[in-house]
Amino acid sequence: MAKRMPAPSLAEQAYKAIEELIITLQLPPGMALSESSLSESLEIGRTPIREALQRLAMEGLVSIVPKRGVFVSETNILTQLRLLELRREVQRLLARLAAERATVEERAKFANIEAGLTQAAAEHDEKLFSQLDRELDERMWDAARNEFIVKTMSLMRGLSRRFWFEHYRRTGDLPLAAKLHAKIAKAISQGKPADAATASDRLIDYIESFSRETIEK
Repeated sequence: MAKRMPAPSLAEQAYKAIEELIITLQLPPGMALSESSLSESLEIGRTPIREALQRLAMEGLVSIVPKRGVFVSETNILTQLRLLELRREVQRLLARLAAERATVEERAKFANIEAGLTQAAAEHDEKLFSQLDRELDERMWDAARNEFIVKTMSLMRGLSRRFWFEHYRRTGDLPLAAKLHAKIAKAISQGKPADAATASDRLIDYIESFSRETIEK
């Protein structure tokens, strides 16, 4: 019998919902956030909302200013480039470990993600790409079986994804980004650690180039 996953806590539900709103710029940089308004719109109590905001503050997506309130953090190219220095090293290890340690069942899921990302590239499907980008991250975290890498990557993911959403329509290439993600999924599905690490580096090369181009445009 398949093992049932526990239902996410209300704080986890609030965190994921608010994170997605920030990443997709529905809550834009600099916006003041209200616990009561978020609680009402998400239909979740204020205590879980407060816990979610504290977690998002640790990840750099919001700033909690004493006596002023909570604000969505501004984006910053220098922060993005420093983040990518760390992300390159950690994600390379993550991809390699996922390729080494994924089960047969997990490899099949990575193959499905690869197919979906290839479709997103062909159809320029932003929604599908965003969905599978997140799923690829979380499947890699599970397959790597190293909670310290997961904690490190989770601190970087939101800032990276938001930077992409803010700038990709001007300087990004969604089909290329989807194809580069697909190569990571393919290498993991085939159990090829070296290929997975190389594919991860190629993705970070692109993201770094894309990030630098935002300065010029």
